[in-house]
Order: sequence, then structure tokens, then C-alpha cells
Amino acid sequence: QVQLVESGGGLVQAGGSLRLSCAASGRAFSSLTMAWFRQAPGKERELVSAISWSGSSLHYADSVKGRFTISRDNAKNTVFLQMNSLKPEDTAVYYCAADHRLHFPPLLIEEYDHWGQGTQVTVSS
Repeated sequence: QVQLVESGGGLVQAGGSLRLSCAASGRAFSSLTMAWFRQAPGKERELVSAISWSGSSLHYADSVKGRFTISRDNAKNTVFLQMNSLKPEDTAVYYCAADHRLHFPPLLIEEYDHWGQGTQVTVSS
């Protein structure tokens, strides 16, 4: 079993930055594909970014390319999402997710086996 705990959310003005962290415990973190999803009120949960077990493969949604950076530290069992140039439309609950499979990138929600509880990100205009 894998437990995921997100942190780093908050309120920020448009153009600002936040760094989200997701700490994992349980099954070997270094073997997992990790991802960040987000869900805005009234909208479906969407994939923001994913990173392969080694960190060598990355995936970003078109809406965040050039602004967000995903990374991981396998020694610390943690994945990060650096969010720059934030926009009001980035406002959502951000979730960390883990996938045991080797296929990359896993684009569908149902491909992910473990989820965190989410952290709120609010961007004011």
C-alpha cells in the first residue's frame, strides 16, 4: 500500500508561484510513476503533469507547459510541482497520484492506483 500526503497549497496572486510537495510512504517509491492532477469546482479531474520512476520522462498538460515543472527526489520519497506564472484558471484542488505500471505516460484517472487527499490552490486576479 502507498500513502500520499500533499502539502504546499495556498492563496497566491496571479503571476505568483507555489511549490507543491507529495510525500510517499509504503511501497518502493522509486518504482512508481507519479503525477499531479487537479479538479476545479464543477469540472472533471484532469492530469496536470506526470513523471516516470527515474525522472527521465515527463508529461505536461498543454495548459501548464512552460509554467509548471514536475520533479522527484527518490531518496526522500517526494515528488514536487513547481508552479510559476500562476493564473486564476489554475485554481483547483491538486492531487498527487501514483501508478505501479511501466507504461508512460498514464493519462487516465483509472490508471492510477493511489491518491492523496488533495491540497487547495487558489489564484486571485
